[in-house]
Amino acid sequence: MASPVQRPVVVIIGDVMVDVVVVPLGPFNRGSDTPSRVVISPGGSAANQAVALAAAGAEVHLVAAVGDDEFGRAAAGALAATGAQVHLQVCRGQRTGVVVALIDASGERSMLTDRGANLGLGTDALDPVLFVAGRHLHLSGYELLDEATRPVGLAALQLAAAAGMTRSVDPCSAGPLAAVGPAAFLSWTKGIEWCCANLDEGRALTGAIGPDDVLAALRPHYREVVVTLGAEGALLSGPGTDRLHCSADEVEVADTTGAGDAFTGTFLARRLSGDRPEQALRAGLAAAARVVAEPGARSWR
Repeated sequence: MASPVQRPVVVIIGDVMVDVVVVPLGPFNRGSDTPSRVVISPGGSAANQAVALAAAGAEVHLVAAVGDDEFGRAAAGALAATGAQVHLQVCRGQRTGVVVALIDASGERSMLTDRGANLGLGTDALDPVLFVAGRHLHLSGYELLDEATRPVGLAALQLAAAAGMTRSVDPCSAGPLAAVGPAAFLSWTKGIEWCCANLDEGRALTGAIGPDDVLAALRPHYREVVVTLGAEGALLSGPGTDRLHCSADEVEVADTTGAGDAFTGTFLARRLSGDRPEQALRAGLAAAARVVAEPGARSWR
């Protein structure tokens, strides 16, 4: 009888935010009122991924920063309720990060971001006891994309490598990737086991346009690459699998906020638990489909 796969332990470094999701209910009235549906919920790419990892069965340790304000306390409580173990650096006198997501008629979102206390996350938040052989590090790309948090992102990658941990990264956002330069990001993350990017992020990193070309261009930098394609599903390339495509289920999209995070967290948990690539892709796509059905990445609990 095969030995049972040990529950994966994942250390994740990144942002905790408050999401303010705005869905206009009619044409935008510049300089006046536009009736809208506004949802305030816990968010942050790393926090969302931590929740998805925990829901998919991983033991999760989230390292992040919040302000000493009501939003920070509420975000910490919401995370604790999910089963994730939270290692929060409280930045005195700082506000917890906030992102305003404006949702268009297709459900796609554009974000106005104030990272707030997240910019205060320092290398002293990286407790060495978290970095142990057999564990996995997942790094939110936002830590590398901002000069203020780049030291903690690079230090986390180095600590994990020294400990013999596997590693993964989410590039997070095409605009900041283009600003920092794809060559720099690829040099910081080259050789790690997983990169999970959406198509726009992949295009920013490679200069390629077609999904297959993006996948092929990223593959030399990482052991296994996933490129998500929204309603078109996801692509994967890795050892023994040059190209794997899984379609997404057709769903009515209310808001895409957090869908990529749900995919990434679920996919990683399943791969680390021993699932084959196709099984992990399908589980990630199913998690993303559940998130897009309503505004907000997560509801307050």
